[in-house]
Amino acid sequence: MTEIVPTICRLCIAHCGVLATVEEDDGRRRVTQVTGDPDNPIFRGYTCPKGRALPELHNHEGRLLRTVHKQADGTHLPLDSAEAAREVAQRLRDIIAQHGPRAVACYVGTPNAGQPTAAAMGSAFLRAIGSRMFFTSNTIDQPGKQISMALHGKWLGGEPDFEQADAWMLLGNNPIISKSAGIPGQNPAQKLKDAQDKGLQLIVVDPRVSDVARKAAIHLQCRPGEDHAILAGLINIIINENLYDRDFVRANVAGFDRLSNAVQGYTPEYVADRAGVPESKLLDAARVFAKARVRHANSGTGPSFSMYCNLKEYLLACLNTVCGAYTRAGQRVTRPNAMLPAYVPRAQPFPPFKAWGFGEKLRVHGLTDTAAGMPTAALADEILQAGEGQVRALICIGGNPMAAWPDQRKTQKAMEALDLLVTLDVEMSSTARLADYVVACKQTLETPGMSQSGEAIKYFGTGIGFSNAYAQYSPAVADVPRGSDLVEEWDFFYQMADYLNLDLTFAIAFGFSRYQESPYAVMPVSRNSKPTIEDFYEAICANSRIPLAEVKKYPHGQVFDSDVIVQPREEGCDDRLECGNGDMLDQLAEVYRQDYRALQNTPDFPYRYIPRRHNNFMNSSGRSIEKLNGGRPWNPVWIHPDDMREIGVSADDMVRIATQHDSISAMVESDPTLRRGVVAIAHAFGGLVEDESSYREHGANTGRLVRTDEDFDPITGMPRMGNIPVAITPL
Repeated sequence: MTEIVPTICRLCIAHCGVLATVEEDDGRRRVTQVTGDPDNPIFRGYTCPKGRALPELHNHEGRLLRTVHKQADGTHLPLDSAEAAREVAQRLRDIIAQHGPRAVACYVGTPNAGQPTAAAMGSAFLRAIGSRMFFTSNTIDQPGKQISMALHGKWLGGEPDFEQADAWMLLGNNPIISKSAGIPGQNPAQKLKDAQDKGLQLIVVDPRVSDVARKAAIHLQCRPGEDHAILAGLINIIINENLYDRDFVRANVAGFDRLSNAVQGYTPEYVADRAGVPESKLLDAARVFAKARVRHANSGTGPSFSMYCNLKEYLLACLNTVCGAYTRAGQRVTRPNAMLPAYVPRAQPFPPFKAWGFGEKLRVHGLTDTAAGMPTAALADEILQAGEGQVRALICIGGNPMAAWPDQRKTQKAMEALDLLVTLDVEMSSTARLADYVVACKQTLETPGMSQSGEAIKYFGTGIGFSNAYAQYSPAVADVPRGSDLVEEWDFFYQMADYLNLDLTFAIAFGFSRYQESPYAVMPVSRNSKPTIEDFYEAICANSRIPLAEVKKYPHGQVFDSDVIVQPREEGCDDRLECGNGDMLDQLAEVYRQDYRALQNTPDFPYRYIPRRHNNFMNSSGRSIEKLNGGRPWNPVWIHPDDMREIGVSADDMVRIATQHDSISAMVESDPTLRRGVVAIAHAFGGLVEDESSYREHGANTGRLVRTDEDFDPITGMPRMGNIPVAITPL
């Protein structure tokens, strides 16, 4: 029997509504095709190559169908998942008894964005054993978004609706591919076309003529790593030409004069020379943006990977603020919530709050917990550095540190030094190959799904999440393969807690720090009555604006009443957005004092490496699927044709990419969209260190080019992961 059912793709934060063709054979359901759902009210048939490959991800021969346990000879043999939970729990108890609870850490990877129970139960388990060593991929991705929000504050009326804007600016992000901040992720190419048909002027800052840059009215094809100088220059022009919103600044901003003084050196001439962009285009960009009636600016991973990621996000927030680029009283709020709690948006600031210096103190670089989370780049050092507090056990929830973490050699040493490494995954990733236990988990269509995670991503920064009150729920549409032993991530933690006689508390919070849209709530997880994933979903949505039961009535998804209006400022509120933060303006002054010409002149390493998204993969996920890799499961190095001639290579030649510390090998692909002197490689490829010769199987690990003990951010510990000087030679 064959049936076509609506469901949700949960590979990324877009949460596309899709149709799954399900074949039932001998009582078991199997997904054979996924297409876009034309009846979904916001996606309207859109999906990406990754979503269309969901059947291959569920059914491919390399999928892990049973939990495995590493043997003395390094091989992995199957083990009953319940027995694995007992063994891991016992080993954790022994480690805690000998070394204390801080010796146990947890890392959550990006794939868990669509699994709201996984990370929360991992966190609950850590709290129950008394450890605060909970890390996520956020602090090696875009931590500046939350750090800058803490330092600058947040406008409680929200940002404008992209579809109603006259001008929009994107710095280093390509939402047509990444579904990231800026253009709504529901068919972003079409959203951009529709907005431009209504007169939107798009401004893009990027060293590459990316998919969005090709469609820009103004493209600043800059040198990589100079986004902070460009932002300071734009603010300088807008202030000096009196294009800023005086009324908004007077009523809502502190530190405006300090900001104005701090950017005075960033003249159009200086910025044009430093960033390598035409002065006229810089002036045009500032004027188009500031003079627009409705406008906003967003950034992405690219700028975050180079140095001063917090400063860039802070200056971006200041740019939006001095232009008053927010929704005002009486206007419809852009993100009114559906499966998140109802809230009252107000035309007033939420003041700055503590950005770091609280919570757990790390033993390296003077780092602490932050508004963006624990500094993940320091976790390898916490494992390797002997002494009190040394991390000796690590549980990875859907993450692949060997592919994602910076400083690959150090990362592998850390993974191999652990007393216990556990991964919860759907395949034998490079990290899983080193693990003592690899817990085989269900794939997304084998579990119920809801769009709440795609909505909640708005708490990580502006310009992301659903721009209306959209919601969708889907039951599981596929059964686990016959003969498999698969668990849901939350269930594995539940089983370990049950064995250790621990009471777990499932925390439910929306927002972070003092920015909360509903009271902090908890769900006690009883060992006497095992919950289901539906119980967790009910608890998560207990205070949602649209009840979960109502959402379930619309299998194709539904846009609910979105006419939530921004209310006026509360009487007596004198909170301000802070544009003069001392730490950030000190960094801006430090940048200005740099001899930028000397920094850019690196003749021994004449090219600059930048990261780049791959349309067919979600970080390291999907690389083994032939439908997605097209028979080329590696990540090429994209080089401008003129630079290829200079190096003396052709397409499909192998080259060595070297820094002063290390090197990797990669295959060349021509890319005329790049700025001369800039090369690009996709992140999260490669195998283990010893797999260097297996490039055609694993690709190259760009983390090899990164060191965590130099050029790191003093707040988040995130090292320079882009704009890295490299030398390229033929092999």
